[in-house]
Order: sequence, then structure tokens, then C-alpha cells
Amino acid sequence: MHVLLIEDDELVASGLISGLEMESFVVDWVTDATSADSAMTTVATDIVILDLGLPDGDGLELMRRWRTRGVNVPVLVLTARDAMADRVTGLDTGADDYVLKPFDLDELTARLRALLRRSAGQASPVIEHGCLRLFPERGEVTLGGVPVTLSRRELLLLDKFLRAGNNLLTEDQLKDALYGMGTDIGSNAVNVHIHHLRQKLGRELIQTVRGMGYRLGPPPAEGPGERS
Repeated sequence: MHVLLIEDDELVASGLISGLEMESFVVDWVTDATSADSAMTTVATDIVILDLGLPDGDGLELMRRWRTRGVNVPVLVLTARDAMADRVTGLDTGADDYVLKPFDLDELTARLRALLRRSAGQASPVIEHGCLRLFPERGEVTLGGVPVTLSRRELLLLDKFLRAGNNLLTEDQLKDALYGMGTDIGSNAVNVHIHHLRQKLGRELIQTVRGMGYRLGPPPAEGPGERS
């Protein structure tokens, strides 16, 4: 899952990036409201971590502009503003969660995953698609009850498709989910990962929509040993 981190404190950002990447999040980091606004229009992020005290503006005003424009990406506010009035204002402005600094990384990660589940309409931490089951927190996949080994990026890609449901995903959206902004990758990198997923989980799991992108296919009906 892709995280857009908006934080001007380099020490805080560095620790967050290291911790989140260990939990298989893809993180892009910007330090001010102007860069955050630009990133929101260029990268297909799944969730935002937003500091309120930015050098060129207030994070609440930035979030207010996003919500006015119809941007509905989940936003977790991460701030030192601990007054109850600040929390209420943050949530009323459009924040989906409000976490105070200093924070516990494990709790923050759990809150991010909960927000992602909520935004996708999923109550359970296990994502199921027929006999295919993904356990995002553990980085595990089973097909018909049999464990299937996937690479980190294959897991990220599968997670993206399962959360998207029937929605079409463009190649640029998939690149953002796997690599983030500004990463120089080969033109066929996404296709290679999709090919590997099809090999391991079934050819029909991911459908190609010519000239547009990809979408999740029907649930697999067979175990790994029975696929053609």
C-alpha cells in the first residue's frame, strides 16, 4: 500500500519511513503543503499521514482544500497539537484518525491498516477472494488452504488488486503502489509482476483491459495443484 507522508521534521520522517517500509508499505515523503498538493495530483496514494505544522501553511487548511475538491483518500493526522479542541477540529475538517506525537510505531501501523480496511469496506483483516486468502499483516497468502510464496512486490500488487475489487487500475496506479514517485523502473516492470502472479495464482486472477489497464478477475476455483 502506498503512503504519502507529509512531515517537515527529517528525524520523524526518517523513522517513519524505515518502520513503514519494514511493514511493506511504499512511502513517498514531502515536507511542505505545496509539494503535498502536487503529489496528490500525480501519485495514486492509498493513505496520507499529515503533520499539521508545515513550513508553508497549516495542514488543516490543506486537508480542507482536498475535501472540498472531493479528494477522499484516508488521512491520518500526526501532530503534537494535543488540545481536545484541536482533535475535534481535525476530525471535523476531514481527518479519518488523529495521532499525537510522540507515537508508538506499532500502533500507528495498526491504525493505518484499520483505515485502509475501513476505506475498502472490509471488516476483517483477512482479504478473501474465493479460495484465495491474503493476510496483509503477516504477508501471507493461501490458495485453497495451501500457502503460496510471493515476493514483496507481488504481495503489494495482490493487495492492491484485492482492495480495488472490480475497479480498473491503470499501469501508473500500479507503478505508484509498487515503487512510489521518482523511481526509475523498466517499462515492463509491472507486466513482469503481473505475469508472476498469474503463474502462481491462476491466469484469470488479473484481467487485462486493452489500452486501459487491469482489473481483478473472478475468484479462483481451484487449489494450486489443479491449475492449468
